[in-house]
Amino acid sequence: MDIAERAQALALKIRKHKDAIETEEATKNAFVMPFISTVLGYDVFNPAEVIPEFTADVGTKRGEKIDYAIVHDGQVQVLVEAKKINDPLRIEHASQLFRYFAVTNARIAVLTNGQVYEFYTDLDAPNRMDAKPFLVLDFADIDDTLLPELAKLTKESFDLDSVISAAGELKYIGQLKRILATQFKEPEDEWVKFLTTRVYEGAFTQKVREQFGPLVAKAAGQFLNEQVNDRLKNALGGPDSYVSVSGGSTAQPEQPQPQPAVEADDAERVVTTEEELEGFRIVRAIVCAEVPVARVAARDTQIYFGVLLDDNNRKPIARLWFNRSKKYLGVFDENKVETRLPITSVEDIYQHAEHLRGTVARYLATVRPPEPDLQSTSAW
Repeated sequence: MDIAERAQALALKIRKHKDAIETEEATKNAFVMPFISTVLGYDVFNPAEVIPEFTADVGTKRGEKIDYAIVHDGQVQVLVEAKKINDPLRIEHASQLFRYFAVTNARIAVLTNGQVYEFYTDLDAPNRMDAKPFLVLDFADIDDTLLPELAKLTKESFDLDSVISAAGELKYIGQLKRILATQFKEPEDEWVKFLTTRVYEGAFTQKVREQFGPLVAKAAGQFLNEQVNDRLKNALGGPDSYVSVSGGSTAQPEQPQPQPAVEADDAERVVTTEEELEGFRIVRAIVCAEVPVARVAARDTQIYFGVLLDDNNRKPIARLWFNRSKKYLGVFDENKVETRLPITSVEDIYQHAEHLRGTVARYLATVRPPEPDLQSTSAW
């Protein structure tokens, strides 16, 4: 499983069992250890990888312990402090993380209640843990845009330098998104006044504030819904043309664009970008030498954009991993095992045309014509 699938599996476990967890120790056993082991990929029973009850005496403070220290390349890299599930996380909970951060090699500190994971580093001052996290991951509502950054802390893909370099941007983008989410749901007076004064010429009195407060919230909700609907409409595409890379430069009329399919419950969280649609059009143009374009379907998800033959999950042609800073083209071998190939631009897909056409050709080769009915054929 990739990190998205592992995260979703843990999210399901948390939803199923969180109401039965009543203590901090139970939280660690049920959720935090599985996060370290199944999501990040470290062996929680190997002290060379995970040290429970990690001790590093600080000044006059003796015998204080951090719940877990994660080790990579022989060095403590990540400190984890856990609290009880359902307890809201506060910076006061991180006092030991603050102290230990300065006396270990760790550059990442994690404060968690088993469901919400707050990741800290030292952006503001070297070797001093920041007061605000640069990444907040909530397993009750996973933000898939954060998973590529989380993957950089896994055992198999550990890349601390990349995490630190992205932390500053993540920190402020995350805070801005949370502020916007709050304002869209329960707009504050300043937000209501800011928008009202741009459409209403009278004085901003208390009566006007009471009138426009619900209107701002309603407008914000409708705006978000319209943005989602526009994305889905754009996924249908319009009249366009494509060029067959196997048939010279002859442009042919575009067939009606298949709609990227999304699950109803996930529709509002799936965003189909123009870059993904362009990648889909390129894949379709490549494989049209093997199969009619009408049989090439698109199916978008929160993690990747899939291209399928006959809209069949068992016949994947390609996956476009564009929802991340580094783009990948996912291709499949004869056993349907995916390999992700790094690309710098959508046009790089053309470099893998033969592989994509070969994939479709294999699917077509497995469809055999029906056996002749020998019993109905007279030999006399």
